[in-house]
Amino acid sequence: MPKFRRIATEEAWSTPEVAELLRQVSRGLSRSLDLPIVRGIYDNPAGDPPLLKKLLDTADMRLRTMDENNVDMHLLALTSPGVQMFTSREAVRLAEVANDRLAEVVAAHPDRFAWLASFAPQDPAAAVKEIHRARTELGANGFMVNSHTDGEYLDEEKFWPILEALNDLRAPLYIHPRAVPEGFDSALRAYGIETAIWGYGVETGTHAVRLIMSGVFDRFPDLKIVIGHMGEGVPFWLWRMDRMADPHRRRPAHRPPYRMSEKPSFYFKRNFAITTSGMESVPALKYSIEVLGDENVMWAIDYPYQDMPDAVQFLDDADIPDESKAKIYSGNAERIFGIAPN
Repeated sequence: MPKFRRIATEEAWSTPEVAELLRQVSRGLSRSLDLPIVRGIYDNPAGDPPLLKKLLDTADMRLRTMDENNVDMHLLALTSPGVQMFTSREAVRLAEVANDRLAEVVAAHPDRFAWLASFAPQDPAAAVKEIHRARTELGANGFMVNSHTDGEYLDEEKFWPILEALNDLRAPLYIHPRAVPEGFDSALRAYGIETAIWGYGVETGTHAVRLIMSGVFDRFPDLKIVIGHMGEGVPFWLWRMDRMADPHRRRPAHRPPYRMSEKPSFYFKRNFAITTSGMESVPALKYSIEVLGDENVMWAIDYPYQDMPDAVQFLDDADIPDESKAKIYSGNAERIFGIAPN
């Protein structure tokens, strides 16, 4: 087998300051569907080692496991829900702290780590300021947001300054899943399908479709969005979205207020890239390549929530051309996230 450079593009990390406040949040009375997983990570000493220890680690266990599996680089980001469950003031402060910490981690191991910075959507003006600081002063490779914030999505006009800053800086935005907001959750609670088994993909796929249908990509044509888990189901719906978005087929009451200049699939192929995180299905991979092209798919592990050996074996064994594997393993990440080639 050829020697591929392996860059994993959705790799979770945390910092003690965020972890402590999330532990406090986990003991609250909120009905948020994020709370079970937050409690399980930040207020649960079980595990060998505990999951939180893996999230906080960069220089020890993580690097050893990467070496054991011939993984060259992790693209690190503050793990979900990031700073998006805090008050606005706390979120702004902790995003700055997390970005400073992560920049230090990458500076210590520049050949092993790249990074996605955080910002606080709760305060769009502060978010824009932090986006510029993290990109131009700290050298972030892009940004991560954990989908909705208090049930609000980035297509809403109050968040357009954030999208404008990302567009102007040519900074990719990774939209990571979190639990669906209250009011969207009643059908998911009964059977335990509110998290990764189904709910996360529904929530984040909905975010992606909202962005497309809102027309923000006509306003911000250079905005690049990345979503994981083989596109959160969206690639498999593009044909139907194109058909149903045709204004000649939609009843007036079902037509969006904005008339897009192109079909939904056009924007998805131009403005989105997807990763394989946590979706180690060769048929899904081959379909995504067929629909989107191998230049729009990147490899990811989703460590420490998923196992490195399984993710490596999945792509190593996939019956796709080596040229495509090279793009998916590293070439596309180098181009989209500005990671220096070997």
